[in-house]
Amino acid sequence: MNRIDQRFAELKERGETALIPFLTIGDPSVEASIELILEMERAGADLIELGVPYSDPLADGPVIQRSSERALQRNISIFDVIEVASKARLRGSELPFILFTYYNPVLQLGLERMFKLMQDKEISGIIIPDLPLEEDSETKAMAERFGIHLIPLVAPTSNERVKRIAAGAKGFVYCVSSLGVTGVRSEFFGGIDEFLATVREAASVPIVVGFGISSREQVQRFENQCDGVVVGSAIVRKIEDVLHHLQADSKHPEGLLEVYNFVSQLKR
Repeated sequence: MNRIDQRFAELKERGETALIPFLTIGDPSVEASIELILEMERAGADLIELGVPYSDPLADGPVIQRSSERALQRNISIFDVIEVASKARLRGSELPFILFTYYNPVLQLGLERMFKLMQDKEISGIIIPDLPLEEDSETKAMAERFGIHLIPLVAPTSNERVKRIAAGAKGFVYCVSSLGVTGVRSEFFGGIDEFLATVREAASVPIVVGFGISSREQVQRFENQCDGVVVGSAIVRKIEDVLHHLQADSKHPEGLLEVYNFVSQLKR
């Protein structure tokens, strides 16, 4: 069984909602990214998105854009991100890993090579925000061949399109909670509850909500409507805030402890 499916089944049995942090790999360093993965797992993370740095991240707000720029200055590639997953696994991580990447790095690496690497390194899923439903057939077929879930993003557009995307989903459906790019928000769009209900009705897999969730109160806001929540910009900003600690030493206890405490209170 794919690790994503297994983890959601376990969480359902326990009556828990998945906490899914997002991390830009290579910010502040590859070594720090490995330590951060292990620390977030210890803090209660259930799955984790491994962000591939990209020069034109159209779906991302300024916080994640800055982290991508810092990682790109270190020449971090999609291959490096996949290797980080492997190294974290060797260090004992049991988390289901989900690659978050734009399509251009996928094309550069090559579809078959990338999915073979993902399979070898035990990465369970992939999210490609700039790959629309109408153009995903080749990628979806290759993902299925290697036992990897191509996880769709679904935004509050037309009900017909929402239902089409949700009905064909594997792993889980990633529901965009707010129109626009990623980033911390104080409120969500007015039709969010109806939107999530529409996705829930159409999907045969878990539904997850992300974009803008940054506090325990916001996690609680969605716990009864979704099977999981993604927290991205708030975690990346926390890492940015303690960057000087982590750059000095990837195992710096104070910097890692701040990230641990933040993730822990989100999962609480």
